[in-house]
Amino acid sequence: MYFITFSRKIGTNGTEIAKQVANQLGYQFYDTEAIENAAREMGFLKNFKAIDEKAPSLFQRLFSHKPAIELDRLNSIVYELAKRGSAVFLGRGSHILLKAFNCALHIRVTASIEKRIENLIERGFSREGALKAIERSDHERSTFIKFAFGVDWENPELYDVILNMDKLSVQLAVSTVIQVARSDEIKACSIDAIKSLEMMSLNTRLEASLIEAGLTYGPAGTYIEVKVEEPGKVTLTGMVDNDATKKRAQEITQKVKGVSSVENRIMIAPADRHA
Repeated sequence: MYFITFSRKIGTNGTEIAKQVANQLGYQFYDTEAIENAAREMGFLKNFKAIDEKAPSLFQRLFSHKPAIELDRLNSIVYELAKRGSAVFLGRGSHILLKAFNCALHIRVTASIEKRIENLIERGFSREGALKAIERSDHERSTFIKFAFGVDWENPELYDVILNMDKLSVQLAVSTVIQVARSDEIKACSIDAIKSLEMMSLNTRLEASLIEAGLTYGPAGTYIEVKVEEPGKVTLTGMVDNDATKKRAQEITQKVKGVSSVENRIMIAPADRHA
């Protein structure tokens, strides 16, 4: 099992390159539509639409837990799809989410502003419209990556291969990626990697459910943390004010799909803690 992630700028033909790579390798192709379909299957469609490669406003980030919930669920979709087999992922921070896996190849597709404008004009944009689309898209995607992962979208260290499309044809770019993907240096995912994907997917879904219930951080420094030790096996830790909250956290955790057992190690804060 292998993964190839594509991070592309608008007007670089990055989407077409990713599609052709997936087709020639026989991999599943996960673009916006495919990930949206997966979100619908998992019951996370509203979360997906709310954060679709766009960072929430400063007001939302400061005064609402919704962005964190939506991001956790978006990330869990990527992990869930990765479990299903060899795939090409287009955007959605997949190059960062799958960075730790040796079986993942991360591609960046870029080009000069002039080349990107030229490509968009060929697709029917006016020159002014193309420039505005580029500025808007670059801003939205870079701020999303900064919000979601705290990194610079342009950092070359995030990628294994950077394709500058000023001089490359789509076909040359496709053949280059395929040659690298088939090289001995790119190893197939191990059983442990697949197991890790399953655990990471479940962990992010659990975090989202506890945040949504208002249980992750409570009053006076109380908190709840969740950890998936083995596939389906969950451990809850932290400290809460009362036994009812501890039980509620366990009930919410047990309802999340994929949970087989819960070890509840949450402690009850002493009554005189803040006396």
